[in-house]
Amino acid sequence: MSVSEMGAAPTVVLDVGRGSTIPIYVGLWEAISISNALTSEMLPRPITHDLIVDMLRTFGISLDALHIDSLEEGVFYAKLILKQGDRTEIMDCRPSDGIAIALRFNAPIMIDSGVVQTASVKREDLPKMVDLKEYL
Repeated sequence: MSVSEMGAAPTVVLDVGRGSTIPIYVGLWEAISISNALTSEMLPRPITHDLIVDMLRTFGISLDALHIDSLEEGVFYAKLILKQGDRTEIMDCRPSDGIAIALRFNAPIMIDSGVVQTASVKREDLPKMVDLKEYL
């Protein structure tokens, strides 16, 4: 959670090297799903991202990567790069959903260099960060 005098917001912080990060503000449920993926926590029933991953795997579809490819008017855009045999499909997705799915596949998260240049901030310039589970 990103915490400031303006309030708190669930935030994914992507490390882009050299002390720079890209903060992406996400919804609470997406943040919980991402946190669960990072800690390998499985709930008794599958949540949406678990269900998507199970369906993809059942049909032999793998995730090659998530590509965060643009930033327009403060909104990040991303694509899932999916493979089934020799076939590759690219699907538009919200970065928060893509991150939750990519973590479950252990797939790389790639960020367009233009997005890195536009959106990166130094780690020390981030607002105070509190672990999601501590905050909740």
